Amino acid sequence: MNADRDWVRAERCFKDKDFVFCLFLIHLSLEKICKGLWVKYNEGNTPPKIHNLVKILDQTSLKFNSEQTDLMLSMNTYQLEGRYTDYQDKIYKTATKEFTQNLMDESESLKKCLLEKLQ
Repeated sequence: MNADRDWVRAERCFKDKDFVFCLFLIHLSLEKICKGLWVKYNEGNTPPKIHNLVKILDQTSLKFNSEQTDLMLSMNTYQLEGRYTDYQDKIYKTATKEFTQNLMDESESLKKCLLEKLQ
């Protein structure tokens, strides 16, 4: 699964202290799983061409608790900023090792939850 490959790349970026790109790849991995869920719960096989995790999942019948939704909203920050260098400068200051590790840990739990719903 491509989402798994992105997650492994994120872990490598973390080890290399490339925290912003690490967070981008975590978002990308979660986005691919969310789009897989979209396909599972919608007719057709073309998910929306958006990156917002919450909006993708809003188009399914799945429900998430407020902590999961807040995490997805937080991770949405990194889908754009990870792609464009001018935005990266703004988040390099906040994407410390500890901050990134915390988001990785929380995202790992979310990823497991999403994958369970995909089965």
